[in-house]
Amino acid sequence: MAKRLTKSTRSKTSDPHTVSIHDQHLHRGAGGELHQFAENRQDVLTTSQGGPVADDQNTLRVGARGSALIEDFHFREKIFHFDHERIPERVVHARGYGAHGFFETYESLSDVTRADIFQRAGEKTPVFVRFSTVAGNKGSADLARDVRGFAVKFYTKEGNWDLVGNNIPVFFIQDAIKFPDMVHAAKQEPDRAFPQAQTAHDNFWDFISLTPESMHMIMWIMSDRAIPRSFRFMEGFGVHTFRFVNADDQSTFVKFHWKPKLGLQSVAWNEAVKINGADPDFHRRDLWQSITSGNFPEWELSVQLFDQDFADSFDFDILDPTKIIPEEILPVRPVGRLVLDRMPDNFFAETEQVAFMTQNVPPGIDFSNDPLLQGRNFSYLDTQLKRLGGPNFTHLPINAPKCPFHHFQQDGHMAMRNPVGRTNYQPNSFGEGPRESPAKGYRHFAAQEQGTKVRLRAESFADHYSQARQFYISQTGAEQRHIAMALTFELSKVETPVIRERMVAHLLNIDETLATTVAQKLGFRSMPGPADAAIPTRQDLEASPALSIVERGPKRFEGRKLGIFVSEGVDAKLLKALTKAVTAEKGTVEIIAPKVGGVTADDGNWIEAHHMIDGGPSVLFDAVALLTSHQAIDDVAKEATARDFVADAFQHCKFIGFDPSSQPLLDKAGIAASLDEGTIQLSDPKDISAFVGQLGKLRVWGREPSVKLGKASPPLD
Repeated sequence: MAKRLTKSTRSKTSDPHTVSIHDQHLHRGAGGELHQFAENRQDVLTTSQGGPVADDQNTLRVGARGSALIEDFHFREKIFHFDHERIPERVVHARGYGAHGFFETYESLSDVTRADIFQRAGEKTPVFVRFSTVAGNKGSADLARDVRGFAVKFYTKEGNWDLVGNNIPVFFIQDAIKFPDMVHAAKQEPDRAFPQAQTAHDNFWDFISLTPESMHMIMWIMSDRAIPRSFRFMEGFGVHTFRFVNADDQSTFVKFHWKPKLGLQSVAWNEAVKINGADPDFHRRDLWQSITSGNFPEWELSVQLFDQDFADSFDFDILDPTKIIPEEILPVRPVGRLVLDRMPDNFFAETEQVAFMTQNVPPGIDFSNDPLLQGRNFSYLDTQLKRLGGPNFTHLPINAPKCPFHHFQQDGHMAMRNPVGRTNYQPNSFGEGPRESPAKGYRHFAAQEQGTKVRLRAESFADHYSQARQFYISQTGAEQRHIAMALTFELSKVETPVIRERMVAHLLNIDETLATTVAQKLGFRSMPGPADAAIPTRQDLEASPALSIVERGPKRFEGRKLGIFVSEGVDAKLLKALTKAVTAEKGTVEIIAPKVGGVTADDGNWIEAHHMIDGGPSVLFDAVALLTSHQAIDDVAKEATARDFVADAFQHCKFIGFDPSSQPLLDKAGIAASLDEGTIQLSDPKDISAFVGQLGKLRVWGREPSVKLGKASPPLD
């Protein structure tokens, strides 16, 4: 595939075949009249030394698709200052939770990589994994609508490998020089310090509406991917294109995927809001309980492997971090499994002090010229230096390699070890100390690089809408509704009308029905025109079922939780049969009662409760059951929290099992038991198998329009 530079309004310094992306996107768009040259509107952007900046959109590189250059002092200063903005909390990914485990290799990959971790089938490598939200501060809640970090530190025999990814395979920006701007816009507004851990505000959407390359990512974060039910139920991605390099120095491009063994699952937005109120540590608690109970979470590491010919033939640029390679085009290949089986001994010493850096790779794993990856490699060392106080953060046990290591680095802040003996340099005449090894050491892939030093972006990066549309059409009807609802909510919090209009203009390039739905919900009196697109949206990209959570759901209840609300006089046999059936499906059961102590069953035995009804709302569970008694139901039905328990479960499209005595509670909650197949009567133990057999579906999405959407709005003129 030919790689050409974008043809658009040329900068004064460009040759006839090139154009600055700065001109292409920041001086043209849906609100074109707002994008004037700086010389005509405001002060010229400068470095902190006062030097004027010609291009703030692109790092300096060798050619439009080449390597970033270390001499780019503007990018260096900008990312350096950004990396040092916060102390001691991480600037992004501040709220995290981690666990220890191991990675087991399925088969030798020696044909494509010399990395020792992939040489032997059955090889087990220690790992530490940290999950996180991105935008929220350390004390924020777990169920914010946000990207989730999925960072894995492999303690390999050739040093540490950090696969620092997210639960979404694309990103907001194409070039790392825009990362400070993107995060500044997403974080709380600096003059008021709110809203925190959410992007529903003017600054974020102003930036996004002026950054068309973000539209694919916007579809992902407005989808249910941004509100996962559990860390255990979400995918992870390396995001970028990397290289495998074998012993013959041959390169194969690779993209990394983590696939959860228990399948994908997310929550509804209304559910997320209520979970944050009921248990802001919901994800943390879930991981802790799972591991400490012996139900170890597991993922498969899968790879997409391809050569330069495939890269050249692919419809989009494999160096563009806002694009994916659909699995239907290039299937993933499982190469190993990740198992988390031990919690940290101390949260601060391990989870808080762990330092991940994309540039930590063993021999046999290398980088592509992805401009976002190149910037991350340059940036992360500064981040760890700032957070952990000095150059010796690798001395901390959580960051230290578990293989032998030898170097001449010495002294510095908080050094815990130093080279022993007289010689602390090389070469030396005494034959002391380590030496480099061309055979065993890291060899960068000898890629051919040529081109003029420029700040440009290739035309192959310029299609910002086609994959966004592909993601949207790949969702089920329920998932598409959720995207529209999320966009409506977020934009409803934006106070500046022109920002809302610019976003709807972008949505028109993705899907007209989506744009119209959002405009109607926001009360638009007329529709704007579509945003000016550098490349028209392709209509021929087929839906990819792999992009849908519902299509990739577990189809089983394993790893999920049933909440059973019980009252005094509960049918002991029914309760026992239901608990046994769920346990057989490898699910768990928790008991909710009017009082935290529990209740007495109809056989006189005491039933211990995990929650009282006020502290155990149905949002904490994947499905619910109501096992009450005729003598207690009148009092139970008077409890507002009991009615909310049922009403929320129904609204959130969960399966509800109920015994006949519970019917008054359903009636009080406004639910007709015969409304759909998700409300199942449990008259005797024989009904249990039918109920539990349905739980693997997790949700009754066909119920949602009747409980949430109401009548459709009339079309706009």
